[in-house]
Amino acid sequence: MGKRNKVVKLTDKKVKYIIRAKTRNDSTKNIALDMKLSESTVKRVWMYWSKHHEPILIKEFGRKKKEIDEKSELLILEIHKEQQLGARRLEKVIKFKSGMQLSHNKIHQILLKHGLAKENENKKKRRKAWIRYERKHSLTAVHLDWHPGKVVKKDVCVVLDDSSRYILAGGEFDAATAENSINLVQEVLDNYSWIRKIEQVITDRGSQFYANKKDKNDVGESSFESFLYEHEIRHIKARIKHPQTNGKVEKWYDLYEKQRSRFDSFTDFVKWYNTIRFHESLDARHYLQTPEDAFWSRLPTGCKLNVFLNRMEAEIV
Repeated sequence: MGKRNKVVKLTDKKVKYIIRAKTRNDSTKNIALDMKLSESTVKRVWMYWSKHHEPILIKEFGRKKKEIDEKSELLILEIHKEQQLGARRLEKVIKFKSGMQLSHNKIHQILLKHGLAKENENKKKRRKAWIRYERKHSLTAVHLDWHPGKVVKKDVCVVLDDSSRYILAGGEFDAATAENSINLVQEVLDNYSWIRKIEQVITDRGSQFYANKKDKNDVGESSFESFLYEHEIRHIKARIKHPQTNGKVEKWYDLYEKQRSRFDSFTDFVKWYNTIRFHESLDARHYLQTPEDAFWSRLPTGCKLNVFLNRMEAEIV
């Protein structure tokens, strides 16, 4: 494959040089070589000068920018209102939902125009490849964590499925207690154990989950740990000062603080998160998924068959 011609931009400085050189009767070929331009460009500059007695106007270099039409702008605003995502992510969602290909740069300009985005220099840098750790199947492991709500002045706790990011249970409480933590896990067992039982629960070492105080024999067990032991569920505790272990639920709380005020209730917010908002970590090659989509699709084959048979039985009855 041959070398591609290097495009050299014509500047005002080069135009003035060509005019001076031609006035001295320098050859077009030599001027083109000196300026690294084509001979036709040198001729065009000189002919314009000869005819108008003024330098040729420099046109904007490159392809003319195409303005986004009103229909596309309305589509961007509509999907942004539904999904509450940035331009890079909206590019994929818009293509998936409407088949329309819009660059994230154009989308970002529309969001800036309507005050829905801000310039961030850090996001202009190349991102490092992200390594994702997750369970293969739904209900294999779940995350629990307590969060002091800022928008809603209550303590918040959710049970988040590690594989699908689906919120299985949760609520806003007056106090962060072991009893409330147990009740949330029990709710998941009541609602989903007919599909399969939770195998692992991942938490930090908060007092709601773990006995930080030991007796003289260095033995201690919290009511939450006892509950898991009775139900044969393995308790995985995060390393001290290592919040990344529970990173998925920490990220969820970040979204909670940003978007909770848009909804009348906690239930409405969770429904939007589970069933409407496409989750970037769940993208497949040819389609996007909500946490609910991923939850059902990532069940083991035997569990999917059980779900199908239960639904068929319910319809017959």
